[in-house]
Amino acid sequence: MKALVLTQIGKSEIQEIEKPIPKSGEVLLKVGMVGFCGGDMNSFKGLFPLQEYPNILGHEVGGTIESLGSDVPDHIQIGEKVTVYPYLACGKCVACRKGQINSCKENKTMGVRRPGAMTRYITLPWTDIFPSSKLSLRELALAEPLTVGFHAADRGSISEQDNVAIIGCGIVGLGAVASAVNRGAKVIAVDLDDSKLAIAKKIGVAYTINPSRENLHEKLQEYTNGDGPDFIIEAVGSPQTYRQAVEEVAFTGRVVCIGYAKKEVEFNTSLFVQKEIEILGSRNCVGKKDFPEVISYLETGKFPVDEVISKVISIDEAPETLANWAANPAGIIKIMIDFDR
Repeated sequence: MKALVLTQIGKSEIQEIEKPIPKSGEVLLKVGMVGFCGGDMNSFKGLFPLQEYPNILGHEVGGTIESLGSDVPDHIQIGEKVTVYPYLACGKCVACRKGQINSCKENKTMGVRRPGAMTRYITLPWTDIFPSSKLSLRELALAEPLTVGFHAADRGSISEQDNVAIIGCGIVGLGAVASAVNRGAKVIAVDLDDSKLAIAKKIGVAYTINPSRENLHEKLQEYTNGDGPDFIIEAVGSPQTYRQAVEEVAFTGRVVCIGYAKKEVEFNTSLFVQKEIEILGSRNCVGKKDFPEVISYLETGKFPVDEVISKVISIDEAPETLANWAANPAGIIKIMIDFDR
């Protein structure tokens, strides 16, 4: 069967691999849809420090249970549509011992530090699947990136009392937008791409800002009665947006960082003290909490699924598509492989 393999920096190819057989406690999943992550593009460009080469890419999955290994509970049924928790924790490091396995020191994400899902069949533990009888495979493939945004909102305990600014409206940032709106906060979406801001409006943000033609500081002050946002999520990963988050957050506010900065970032650290702000990292998601929450949210139909999917391709088109995306990422939110094409 075909698989998309990232062989080295700047090169991917289709390879033939063996169809796997489920072991005890595992299910065999027939992959229907799988999304490209922004991390896949950065891995292609050599900008993602955790990526291992060569590796089959893919961890945003919508699939159907094809068969079961032994010792799988009776409530897991062949034919169920599911999405996948793609993270593997060591169970031994300090984060795991504290129960925060999403931050495992030795975490192995599918497609990053172990084989991923950009192939027709994969096996995985039954405990790592989350079903939905209501969602399509493309909706299920969106669940994982949205959980990352939902976890970021949860990290800061966003509530209806908060003014929240989210810098970056890619798919993870839009997940944070959806979670913050769902929690009743007043949300301000910030991005350089008007099409992404239009999607944020459909999700329910109160305001949008495009810093390429509007003064970010002035607009944030205007929309928060001169206070600045109580909470800012940085979902871009650039030195400029990291600094903006610290500079623009309100006194006693909170900043949550999702994006991996591609270069070192210099801060005026006196702002940390003067404002007495909290700066929090947010990594991956808490599977048993965030996946059910995102699936329930998607089942409401509130999220504009079709509008965030920029392109759907076949597996054979994947190497060229990945290279083109890395060369010209503007305007792309989500690219998916449809294995039935």
